[in-house]
Amino acid sequence: MAAPQLPLLPRTVAQAHQARHVLTVPGDVELDEIEVLALSRFSATRWDVVPAGILPGNVAGAPQVRRAQGKEVGVLRVSRHAVMNGPYQPAGEGFDLGVPPGAEMAFDIVCHRERGEVPFPAGDRDGIGRAFAAGMPEREERRLIEWLVSVARRLGGSLRLDVGGLWDAPGGPTAKPGAGVVLTPDAGAAIDMTVYSDVWLDPQAALTILQKVHPRARLHMEGKEWGGPPRGIADKPLYPGDPLDPELRKKLHAAADDYDIKALTGPRVLDGYGLIVDLDVDGIVSVEISGEERLPRLLRGLPWAEQGAVRYWVHWEPQDLVESQREFPSMELRVARKRAAELVARLAGAVHAAAGGEIADEDGFLVDPSDL
Repeated sequence: MAAPQLPLLPRTVAQAHQARHVLTVPGDVELDEIEVLALSRFSATRWDVVPAGILPGNVAGAPQVRRAQGKEVGVLRVSRHAVMNGPYQPAGEGFDLGVPPGAEMAFDIVCHRERGEVPFPAGDRDGIGRAFAAGMPEREERRLIEWLVSVARRLGGSLRLDVGGLWDAPGGPTAKPGAGVVLTPDAGAAIDMTVYSDVWLDPQAALTILQKVHPRARLHMEGKEWGGPPRGIADKPLYPGDPLDPELRKKLHAAADDYDIKALTGPRVLDGYGLIVDLDVDGIVSVEISGEERLPRLLRGLPWAEQGAVRYWVHWEPQDLVESQREFPSMELRVARKRAAELVARLAGAVHAAAGGEIADEDGFLVDPSDL
């Protein structure tokens, strides 16, 4: 059970134009973990009220931030219109939260309600469409929901989504306990990892490193010879009724030909390559190497990443892509995914050991190499 000093989750927190969602997590989660995961996704993250359990030195601008008093909970603002209140006990004032066992802390999230079209009937891997069958969240609420799913997956927690207007009903018989859909994201569903580094491993070096992890790793750099554009293309209009002057068209094609010839006859510049490991019935694990300028938010201030980084994306592609995107996939898919996840982690660890940098999971959260 939750620590007795935490207050119960209140019945009413949202206004008519707002949506309310609840995140529950196990008791071993530290409050600053929630803050770091918010900073990983939202640049405006800040504590409006700092809860007990966070040291003053761990809060930016701590002397200017108000600290919670008595049984007051913290208020973490993740955007202009979205706040996370907590921690509370995973139980409400007169209602049952209805989440799976193991929850010891709850966080109340309030944001603007922004809904659009009904979801596709095929569903989605995380169950968001099931939770919002009447209309999918859009814009800021969509970004917040996707982040909450990622947080619950990372921390082993659960969500009860879209509870506003049900628990918030005033008192007694009009209140509906157990409102909203419960999601418990499967931690095994997101297995891809990315290593960001300032070190470029040439193809042979990368191959040597990965073959030590799996002997079937091989370079995947085959291309096809290009014979140039079709003959006579410079004499033909781009489309029926093309008003371009025929002589100007020929000059443009000639200039393009000169550019292509220069590129094809000049020194070969390798700006990306890939390696694959064929796992037979379990699918394929690939490692794609390229430059990347859009980095996870927590890496953008690091000196070595100011101009971008080298991206080593370790990705699993199953034989059945449709099955892999189901909220409740078959046992065969889950077994294959578990085996692939173990290899993905080992490959990412080997690349990190050789190239350094940082490792991010599929949701963009940083991963400690020792946790692999």
